[in-house]
Parts: sequence; structure tokens; C-alpha cells
Amino acid sequence: MFDAEKEVKNIIEFIRDYFKKNNLKGVVLGISGGKDSGVVAGLFTLALGKENVLGVTLPCHSLNTDKTDAKKVAERYGFELIDLDLTGAYDSFINEVNKLGNFTDEELKNSNINIKPRLRMASVYYLAALYTALKGGTYIVAGTSNKCELYTGYFTKGGDNTFDIAVINDYTVSEVIKIGEYINVPHEVLYKTPSDGLSGMSDEDKLGVKYADIERHLNHEELDKGVEEKILRLHNGAHHKFNIPMYKRNN
Repeated sequence: MFDAEKEVKNIIEFIRDYFKKNNLKGVVLGISGGKDSGVVAGLFTLALGKENVLGVTLPCHSLNTDKTDAKKVAERYGFELIDLDLTGAYDSFINEVNKLGNFTDEELKNSNINIKPRLRMASVYYLAALYTALKGGTYIVAGTSNKCELYTGYFTKGGDNTFDIAVINDYTVSEVIKIGEYINVPHEVLYKTPSDGLSGMSDEDKLGVKYADIERHLNHEELDKGVEEKILRLHNGAHHKFNIPMYKRNN
């Protein structure tokens, strides 16, 4: 039986201990309007106090509802939420890329999707450095990926897998929801259909498998053979995102 109260207590203790040992002041994280960032924001607010949490909305040709839901999370926990619109930066980048050649939309599709989280992560680190200077103490960046996403490699290398501290990385989607229920994340945020906010597709549509099936796989439960093979292909195909080979000379 999953004990959300116990897990929340342990996470808060983990955060406080890490910040104390490393003489850190605050945390910055992107608030997408989804459950993962909502839960992470709530946990850090409970651990550090609302005055030491900075949330950032980073729209980039995004849905207005994402920003609206992000505001609901900030209002629920009381932390500062700022908006840094990356649409212009993205458009300028794409305009420069178009000068390199005549590429088709299909050729550019994956690159265009993945540059957005990379721009967002660069922005969050910029703000962490800025707030470190403004507040007189070190701010670090929090990650918001859950265990199912990480297992299947559902993240952008150099984008949303770049962070300084992670607190929900060992929890499946259903467990994250249970934690969110316990810490009172807004209902409409917690049960929102998961999507990357980039491709116009839901997470499950992009992955080709359901999060519930990924959880069953992780729990060693019986699955349809085709679904099991799909999950394993995703997992095995993502190894390069975790392990960077570095040659060591033989002396």
C-alpha cells in the first residue's frame, strides 16, 4: 500500500537536508500547468517556504490554458510565479535555421519540438543565477520528471532532463497523483491529460503506450506481449540519454 503521507515527509526531509548541507537558499522550476510540476512545486514550498520557491511559465507557441493552470498552482501554494515568453526567441532561432537550407516540415519536426525544452532549461538556469544574485543565496533548478517518463526516455536530452535536484523521479504516475492529492494540488491540474505542450499530442499518444502499462511493467505484472516489447524498445533505445561514453586513454 502506497503511503503518500510517509513519502511526502521523507521528500521534505530530503530537500531540507540537502539544502542545509550545501548552504542553498532557493529553487527555480518551470511550471507547465501539469501534475508533475504542480506536485514538485508543492513539495518544495512545503520544504523551503513559499518565499524560497520561484515558478516560471515559459510559453513557446503554447496553449493559454497551460499558463492558467500554472497560476492555479502558484495561487494554491503562494510562491512567486513569473512569465518568460520564449516565442520570440524560438522564432528567431528558427529563422536563422531556415537560412541554412530548404528543409521540409517533416525534416524539421523533431528538431523544432526538442529545441523548446532546451530553450526552457537554459532560461530556468539563467533565472536561477539571477535570483542567486538578487537574493544573496544560491538558487538551484528542480527537475519534474517522473519514473515512467525516465524509464521510457520520454524527455529531451539537454532539456527537461537537466536539473540540480529531483524529488519525484522514483515515483510512477499514479504515485505522483497520490502525493498530489495528499498535498492538495489543484484537482484540474492533477488530473489533466498529460502532454508535452509542444507537439499537440498527449504523452500516451506520443509514447504509443499507456502510463498504466508502464507501471505494470515496472511492477513486473503481466502485460500484452506487444505492449511489453514496445516499452522495452523505448527503454533500451533511451540508454544514450543517461550514459555518455567518455574515452579513457591507456597509460
